[in-house]
Amino acid sequence: MLSFLNLLKPPGERPHAAPPRSGRTERKAHICFVAPGAWPVLSGAEDLKFVGGAEVQQCTLARAFCGNGHRVSMITLDHGQPEGIEVNGVVCHTAHAPTAGLPVVRFLHPRLTSVWRALRRVDADIYYVRSASMLTAVVAAFCRHYGKKWLYAGASSTDFLPGEQRIRYARDRWLFEYGLRRADAIVVQNAMQYASCLAHYARQATVIPSCYAAPPRASADRAGGILWVSNLSEVKQPQLCIDLARRLPHRRFVMIGGPGGSDAANLKRFRSIERQARELPNVRFLGFVPPAMAETHFSQARVLLNTSRAEGFPNTFLQAWARGVPAVAFVDTGSREGGEPVYKIVPSLAQAQAELEKLMSDDVHWKQASDRCRRHFAANHSVAAATARYSALFRDLLIGHEARS
Repeated sequence: MLSFLNLLKPPGERPHAAPPRSGRTERKAHICFVAPGAWPVLSGAEDLKFVGGAEVQQCTLARAFCGNGHRVSMITLDHGQPEGIEVNGVVCHTAHAPTAGLPVVRFLHPRLTSVWRALRRVDADIYYVRSASMLTAVVAAFCRHYGKKWLYAGASSTDFLPGEQRIRYARDRWLFEYGLRRADAIVVQNAMQYASCLAHYARQATVIPSCYAAPPRASADRAGGILWVSNLSEVKQPQLCIDLARRLPHRRFVMIGGPGGSDAANLKRFRSIERQARELPNVRFLGFVPPAMAETHFSQARVLLNTSRAEGFPNTFLQAWARGVPAVAFVDTGSREGGEPVYKIVPSLAQAQAELEKLMSDDVHWKQASDRCRRHFAANHSVAAATARYSALFRDLLIGHEARS
C-alpha cells in the first residue's frame, strides 16, 4: 500500500546529512506547519470563506513561535499568493491549488508530489501536522527519508478513535493511522484525548491545551445575547441552534459561520439554516465572518452556545472564556475547575433551553459561571504557557535527534 510513496522521491535523491551537534549552545528549531487550509486565517483574506479551528490554532502558535525566536514556515494550499511570502514573520510555501489535478490521479499528482516538494524546499528541523488526514503518512515518510523530526497534534476528539476520524476514504484513514503510529511526538489537548491515544494507539502523548491571545480589557456584555459561532457542517449541528431560538423567542441569538465545505450537502444545509434563521425575528444570521471581525461579537455576548457533537477544543470557548462569557455545550472537552465542569454540558435540547434561560435571567448564576470560566482560561490557556510547553518538546526532539547523529 505504501509503494505510492516511493513515487514521491525524485530519482537519485539521498537523505540529507543529519544536522551538526549543537554542543552547549541551544539552537532554536526551525518549525514548519503542514497546514493546507491555513492561508485564509494567516493572511486574513476575506474572500476565502472557510476557517477551521485547527487552522486558527496553528496560526496562533506560528506567530507565538516566531516571537519566541524560532524560524517558522508554513505549507498551505496555493490560492495565488506568492511563493515564499512572509506574513507576521511566518514564511509561507505553496503546495497545489485547491482544485488542481484530474480525478483519481490527482491524489498522487499534483497533491502528494507538490506537498513533498514543498517539504523539501522548507528543509525544517521539525514538521508539525494538526488534524486527521493522509498527510501524516506523507510527512512520516519524508521525515524518515531525510532524517527529520515531526509531531502530530490532535484537533478533534475523534482523531484517536479508530474508524471515527472525519476522513472520507478508508484508504486515507489507513494512511493517517500509518503516519500517526510513526510520529516522533504526539500532542493532545486534554486528558480525554491522552487516554484515547494511549488506549487505541499505544502512544503516550504530551498534553498542551489550546491557547488564545485575548484582546486587552476584553469582557462580556451582561446585556448581550446568545452567540453561536462555527461552520455549518453536519457535525456542528447548527439546526439545534435554530430549534433553541424557536424555544426561546424572547432571547436574542447571533449565528456566525460559513458552509463548512463547498460540496452540495454542505451548501444545501447552509441555505436551509440561513432561510430558517432569517424567518425568526430573534435570530441575526451573519454567515461567514473573518476571524478578526468575529472578535467583536464575543465582546457583545452574554452566553456562548456550542451545539457540536464532537470537538477537540473549540477556539470559540477560549474567545468566550477570556472575556468571562459562559458556555453551554452538547460536547464535553474534559475542562474542569475544582473537579467540576467549567461550563454546562447538556445532553438534550430541553436541558440546553433551561440552562440558557437561567444564564440569561439569573445574574448571580451568570456571574458564578463567568468567574469560573475566566479563572480556568487564565490558568490553562495562555499563549505563554503553550509556547513554553512546545519549546520543551522541541528541545527534547532536537536533543534526541542530535544524540543519535
